[in-house]
Amino acid sequence: MGMLTRFVKQLYSLSVVIALIPLVGCVGADLLPGRSQAGWYAGDAGWAYSTVDTGTFFLTTALSPFLATGETLTVYLEGDGRAFVGKRTPSADPTPGTPTALRMAVSQSGPVGWIARPCQYTRAETARGCDVRYWTSHRYAPEVIESVGRAIDRLKALSGAQTIVLVGYSGGGAVAALLAAQRADVTGFVTVAGNIDIGFWVARDKLAPLAGSLDPADYADRLSKVPQVHFTGGKDSVVTSDVAEAYMKKLERGAPARVVKLAEFDHHCCWVDAWLRLLQRPELNTIPDWR
Repeated sequence: MGMLTRFVKQLYSLSVVIALIPLVGCVGADLLPGRSQAGWYAGDAGWAYSTVDTGTFFLTTALSPFLATGETLTVYLEGDGRAFVGKRTPSADPTPGTPTALRMAVSQSGPVGWIARPCQYTRAETARGCDVRYWTSHRYAPEVIESVGRAIDRLKALSGAQTIVLVGYSGGGAVAALLAAQRADVTGFVTVAGNIDIGFWVARDKLAPLAGSLDPADYADRLSKVPQVHFTGGKDSVVTSDVAEAYMKKLERGAPARVVKLAEFDHHCCWVDAWLRLLQRPELNTIPDWR
């Protein structure tokens, strides 16, 4: 390991400790189940854990201690989290019970980052813009996508990356697709149990329309040019495999897109445990710079 890499690891480790100091002394909402998990997983992996002010929201992020100067940074996007309590009652806090995308991210080597969704892992002082619509009807709103994009810019600058690959879990898959449709620096994206055809998903499950949200399927013409792989679970009852299939039908013929259906997986099991193995799937080789 070179001197520069050792220095960066030490610097990032120090930033993790500094970022986690407020977590140790918190009381109340910050000690609810799941609230401190992201900081713990990031710190255990030696990642820098911090909050980025994107203007509209404060977004919680983590970054591995590896420089990507002139290379690609892989950025994982967290799922929708706890959007509802039951079918109809919005949650007061969208923080997920466990940060699935982060847990997947820390198993990947090299320059890797992670971004939580708006209002996840926030406190009173970082809850700007946290209206309930941003984890219900407006969860994929233009301002949400723009804010995540600004957080990506920050992680790129810190790592020295020139290009990015996006990996989105569940609702993070929709965010990944929407960013891939808008950004020129995305060389490919991966979704895991992702709801990438919002219109189909809402209609099939008779859900309340996501009136304030963008739909990746509406950008099929642009996305047809971006290499992509979509993992689905054969036992997933939250985002069933036919959501990805509906999206695929809207892409242009010959689009560089693949669906990998894993018969025994559901929406939660067993993405984290199997991710290190799934990272080696040959379908992912269609994405340039996949590590």
